[in-house]
Amino acid sequence: MLYKERTSGVTPNIMLQQILHDMYIDPELLAELSDVQKHILFYKMREEQLRRWREREAWDTLAQAEGLRPSKVKRASNKHIQWLLGEDGEVWVWVMGEGPGDKPYEEISEELIAERARLQAQREAEELWRQKEAEITKKFRDALANEKARILAEKWKVEMEDRKAAKILEERIHEEFKRKEEEERRRGEEQIRLQEEQRAKELYWTLKQAQLHCQASEKEEREWEEQLRRSKAADEERSRRAQRARDEYRRHSLRAIQKGTVAGLSTMFQELGQNHEQETRLYHQLPGSSPPSPLTGPDRTWERPLRPLSREVIVRWFKEEQLPRRAGFERNTKSIAPWFHGIISRESAEDLLENMTEGAFLVRVSEKIWGYTLSYRLQKGFKHFLVDASGDFYSFLGVDPNRHATLTDLIDFHKEEIITVSGGELLQEPCGQRDSPPDYHLLFE
Repeated sequence: MLYKERTSGVTPNIMLQQILHDMYIDPELLAELSDVQKHILFYKMREEQLRRWREREAWDTLAQAEGLRPSKVKRASNKHIQWLLGEDGEVWVWVMGEGPGDKPYEEISEELIAERARLQAQREAEELWRQKEAEITKKFRDALANEKARILAEKWKVEMEDRKAAKILEERIHEEFKRKEEEERRRGEEQIRLQEEQRAKELYWTLKQAQLHCQASEKEEREWEEQLRRSKAADEERSRRAQRARDEYRRHSLRAIQKGTVAGLSTMFQELGQNHEQETRLYHQLPGSSPPSPLTGPDRTWERPLRPLSREVIVRWFKEEQLPRRAGFERNTKSIAPWFHGIISRESAEDLLENMTEGAFLVRVSEKIWGYTLSYRLQKGFKHFLVDASGDFYSFLGVDPNRHATLTDLIDFHKEEIITVSGGELLQEPCGQRDSPPDYHLLFE
């Protein structure tokens, strides 16, 4: 690991500055935030977007004024719409079925469907009849020609002398074929007529189904409008939540100014740091620990990554940076606070808080950021707040504008002051250890 000297003074909130610089937050980190933390963080990101936009607009205006960039000119469009006006000068509108002398819409619709079906069936019937007629004509013409050829061949073969009888026989046969042709035509016409009626019914029901489908589409459109209304209502609810988050942010800021929390606690932090001998006696009581350096800050610090990479890295961070700041200890004592826990998961924290009453809480070392997670017991369920410790102070990530000198100061502050207005979370009963050795023993070895 690389080491470097730590500069004196208070460093900015590194994690929050990184999020606002990139305008991006890791999904795993986002999942650790409470609803209020999410709303205020998005509110700050939106403020950063507006700041960048105003800065860019100001630069563009200055550049145009100095002639560095030509002004934007909108091109005129030749496209336009002209509405048909009525006698009263207003836009002319005709609603089918509601005009003077109009039939009801349902009757007009039925007539149009029936007429379209009849015309379509008629056209199809005419086409079928032309085909059928050509088939009948060709059939009997060919049959007549064949029969004539056969008769003539027989007559000429036997050399009939009575050509008149042959003529009469030929006419009789011709009449017989003519009669059969007429009968075939009548049957064909009847068949085409029946097909036309059947086709008209089919087309009628097809068009009727299309009309019903159109009505169903109108129903879907109404459902879509209802869904849009609900979406707008949800947007309004999100806006109200964002407003409550902004009010929460201003409330914390005002409270910090009124109480002078930052200045007072920072002074106490410096006074505690001057008593190095007392800290040495405190650490002699912990097995395997060595005397810490003064609270004003370690002489050197390790070069940590932007986010925790492993448990080993988190343990080293805690020993290098948090132990000198008395993270996890009760105020002015050598005892570890009952609410302090080691690197445990969200599920383990909720399991510890399961059988406790509303207001119970614990603080665990986070695996997502350089800091901690405050797990809080609700009447029904749990809440988890990320505590940023990446700088020289402790504060809720994105929610609490108050900067506390120590982790204990943050906990004590919210034993009297609620965390959020909407939730009214007040820290009441600390949740201690259940197993032996305690889950934080690796941090103090």
